[in-house]
Amino acid sequence: MTIGTFIAILGAVVAAAMAGIGSAIGVGVAGKAAAGVTSEDPDKFSKCLVLQLLPGTQGIYGLLVAFLVFVKVNLFGGVNALSLAGGLSLFAACMPMAIVGFLSALYQSKVACSGIAMVAKRPEESGKAIILTVMVETYAVLALLVSLLAVMMPADASLLA
Repeated sequence: MTIGTFIAILGAVVAAAMAGIGSAIGVGVAGKAAAGVTSEDPDKFSKCLVLQLLPGTQGIYGLLVAFLVFVKVNLFGGVNALSLAGGLSLFAACMPMAIVGFLSALYQSKVACSGIAMVAKRPEESGKAIILTVMVETYAVLALLVSLLAVMMPADASLLA
């Protein structure tokens, strides 16, 4: 394995880890709020659950980016030897998902908590709470698209070692 290949795999790990950490924190924070509401009114569980789960999508996006990098470097077969430039380009491709995935999950959990508070007082407004929470998701999806396009960019022959 070359240093370029190692750096590419490191980028994949960072994308999955950062987005996953953000999602774990976000789902945990929203889960605490949902547990409080559900303890007072168990009938609101399903509406709170949807809001709690939304910050978890960034972890899935990070895992998808990591998996595509693993496929690109042929990690599951004979590993491709990448040059330093090739590894750095894949590492850079993973950074939008790593950074935006982490931060958007945290901010999405704050909106989800507010939505859960809304559901506690006015359960008929749960649709609005979901829409507000999904708006933050837009930026995670944009980061996913940037990372996917950059990872799937055809490799220049000079990027192979």
